[in-house]
Amino acid sequence: MAVLSMFYGLIISMYYMDNRKHHIPHIHVRYQDEEAVISIPDGVLLEGDLKIGKIKLVQAWIEIHQDELLANWDLAIRGENIYKIEPLK
Repeated sequence: MAVLSMFYGLIISMYYMDNRKHHIPHIHVRYQDEEAVISIPDGVLLEGDLKIGKIKLVQAWIEIHQDELLANWDLAIRGENIYKIEPLK
């Protein structure tokens, strides 16, 4: 697992070689005691729970950084190092 970004108490990460369960590009999000998996292409909640306000923040961040996220996804599923992404400001 590698942390991509942190903002507003959210920790966004991506796991290496993590394409077996959710066969689409996705990120893992932690906020306090909540955890969620959110798809990169469309920002849909795939698994877990996260407050709606926090989901909206993550979706906005995904939209801004979609190209970077997809590039990191390609690296991660090959087991290569991924890059940090600017937080939502």
